[in-house]
Amino acid sequence: MILLVDADSLIFASCYKKREHKDDERFYTDIEDSKAKFDEQFMSIVNKLEDMYNVERVITFSGSKGNFRKLITPVYKANRKKQELPPLLDEMHQFVKDEYNSVWGFGIETDDIVARYWKELSNEVGRDNVCIVSLDKDYRQFPAIIYNYHFKSREILDISEEEAMYLLDNDIKRVKEELNMNFGAWRTMPEKARMVCIDMTFQMGITGFMKFRKTRQLMELGMWLEASEEILDSKYNLQTPSRCAYNSRQLALCGQNGKDKRRASK
Repeated sequence: MILLVDADSLIFASCYKKREHKDDERFYTDIEDSKAKFDEQFMSIVNKLEDMYNVERVITFSGSKGNFRKLITPVYKANRKKQELPPLLDEMHQFVKDEYNSVWGFGIETDDIVARYWKELSNEVGRDNVCIVSLDKDYRQFPAIIYNYHFKSREILDISEEEAMYLLDNDIKRVKEELNMNFGAWRTMPEKARMVCIDMTFQMGITGFMKFRKTRQLMELGMWLEASEEILDSKYNLQTPSRCAYNSRQLALCGQNGKDKRRASK
């Protein structure tokens, strides 16, 4: 079995301390603590899968980078509130790249690289000999063997091609129904904006999407450039920067058809 480990979530989690009290510091400040936490979690996952399969190879993926901001506008809000990043996040990404030889790239999300490797290796050694290791529900669109290592699950998913298509179709239908019930204005928006609503809801759920109150308000006002900048000021951008940047760009492009009310008023 070849394991394809999407390590981005593990890296992010490794920067956080277990807090005994609500006033305790959230993040580690000693890189050795974060390294130790990552190593422990990573090896626990691999050891678990080695009990189930004959693991011949482990390929780690993490830290892919991509940013379309310069394609949107060279000027950004000077008063944009900065999200607090774990202070060791960049160092941990570098640690995993160096010590685990992780695969990464520019202008692409980690899950896109994993998907490419999964496709190529499945064709080479057989679909039953490749396992994707990740929390990301997006992988369930693939007819793949997937290990969800979340402590509440820790389950192997063996998804057939028919199941993958069924799950994808059902997920899209569910997302549209949730948007209709909670954010009816999305139906009157340009196609690119509707796709952003679907993608964000698909990724973080309707509860998560509805927390983007200011972004949604700007979208309803047709202020696409400002809406595109607003979603960049979020944990969404910290955790999946390429995906967030792509959706930001799609919102910005909605304003290029002459319907950006902010621009039209000038």
